[in-house]
Amino acid sequence: MNLDSILSELNSLNGLDAVKADVLQLVNFLQVQNLRESKGLKSVPISRHLVFFGNPGTGKTTVARLLAKIYKNLGIISKGHLIETDRSGLVAGYVGQTALKVKEIVSNALGGVLFIDEAYALLREREDYGQEAIDTLIKLIEDHRDDLIVIVAGYTEPMQKFLSSNPGLRSRFNKYFLFDDFLPNQLTEIFYSFCSQ
Repeated sequence: MNLDSILSELNSLNGLDAVKADVLQLVNFLQVQNLRESKGLKSVPISRHLVFFGNPGTGKTTVARLLAKIYKNLGIISKGHLIETDRSGLVAGYVGQTALKVKEIVSNALGGVLFIDEAYALLREREDYGQEAIDTLIKLIEDHRDDLIVIVAGYTEPMQKFLSSNPGLRSRFNKYFLFDDFLPNQLTEIFYSFCSQ
């Protein structure tokens, strides 16, 4: 699938105007980076990991899947698949097991995108296994920065607390996409689209 057809698929989604503009801006920037590198020029160091703010049902997972294809098409990741997880996929019930779970899921995501939904749930009071997951994830992101993209998603306010929980998170996740709730007319269009399919 070429880049134009992926972007066409993105543009065919109802609503998400701000997200579509953000994705296009990101694609343009990454294309310029690739062009600079191909000409032997210095590229601007950036983090390619993303934060998706928004309520459930606003298209975050759908856009993450398309971004995995875009990153693959641009040669940033080698496989272009999406691995979706949440707290239960990263946190174990005993000390030491959480790091193993995180390593396993990151290993499965190498070459693609790891999408962590409701990432703020990793932070819970009175237990540190979630913090262990965050610390392990940060190290693995750094170790595999050339072939792994991580997208963390969730409600805006809890996600801000999550990003503030570790200085390493803010430096690696500094590009934000805001997914607005759908308007009634957009929901109607989505319903008709499902019916016609």
